Amino acid sequence: MSEAPVREQEHELDTSWMDQMGEWGIKAKPGKRGLTLAEIQIGEYGELPETTDNMTGRPRGATPRPEAYRVGAYGVRNLSEIWLENATFLYEEALQRQWSSATDIPWHTIEPLPDDIEEAECLLCTFFNEVEFVAGDVPARWIAKTSPDFFEARHVLIAQVMDEARHMDVFRKRALANGGGLMRMSGATSGFIGSIDLARDFTEMSTRLHISGEGAVLTMFRMGELMGQNDAEKRMYRLCAQDEARHVAFGVMHLRFLCEHAPERRPEIECYLDEAEAQIMAGLQNPAGTQAETSEALAILLGGGKAHYDEGHKMLLVIRRRQLKEYMKRVQSAGFGERFENGRSSIPEQYAAAY
Repeated sequence: MSEAPVREQEHELDTSWMDQMGEWGIKAKPGKRGLTLAEIQIGEYGELPETTDNMTGRPRGATPRPEAYRVGAYGVRNLSEIWLENATFLYEEALQRQWSSATDIPWHTIEPLPDDIEEAECLLCTFFNEVEFVAGDVPARWIAKTSPDFFEARHVLIAQVMDEARHMDVFRKRALANGGGLMRMSGATSGFIGSIDLARDFTEMSTRLHISGEGAVLTMFRMGELMGQNDAEKRMYRLCAQDEARHVAFGVMHLRFLCEHAPERRPEIECYLDEAEAQIMAGLQNPAGTQAETSEALAILLGGGKAHYDEGHKMLLVIRRRQLKEYMKRVQSAGFGERFENGRSSIPEQYAAAY
């Protein structure tokens, strides 16, 4: 008679992890735009902490693991330091409005241009390569410093980094697409634009970058219909402008949230705006300014060549005034409009009155 087979010892199944869940029974349902971030801000998963001590990368709403490593040195742990009410909207818009610099620009419409116009366009493309590098590089550093509990704001910044990478490559492609090439660097990163990287906290960085720096660039992109010499350039500026508008909106909405939830920081923000206005007024009172080569290139493009430089210079002054007007609108929307009425702003009365 054969012996019965020896059964391997059975191990007890440990399913204690099944008891370590977040809120059970919460079911996210798609809205009219699909299953967006707004639709999953429900129950406990949508509750934002005013302050967080989550240093482990734990997703918001997940159960903590006591032995988890500290994977991040998150310096941004207060909601008021990073938050904005429309973060989910900006992120979804960024996803839906992505475009390709390879296939969405009608490169075939570029034809040979007079040397002075081609050189001016190439110098402007070199300038935009510099500033868009800063606009992507600096926010990227703050993403890793922000607690995962505020992932919606992080997502918007991640999308911005992608946008800026695309802007850098589209302007580089334009510089190389018509026999010109990159010109001498403008030096923009050694001035106010470069100082953005010296910001000590996120709000300081955002005020300098989103409100002032990218706001000024947005105005230039919006004038692309005047600067563009062909359909490729006009579309390039148009698509970059739609991206840049989101980045500027981030800064405006963040300052608005900060005003409401951390009003004690208002005097600090006023100082950053003082710096921005000093730069804007320098450009308005001396359109050539410290970026003489870039301004001259703009005047050549706007006028239609060196022979029409004076006409182009007048149009450049219009752009500088528009930069001021749009800046003032952003500041007012962010909750700091009274600075233009109480004498705090360095903008002369005649300009403020025109606004």
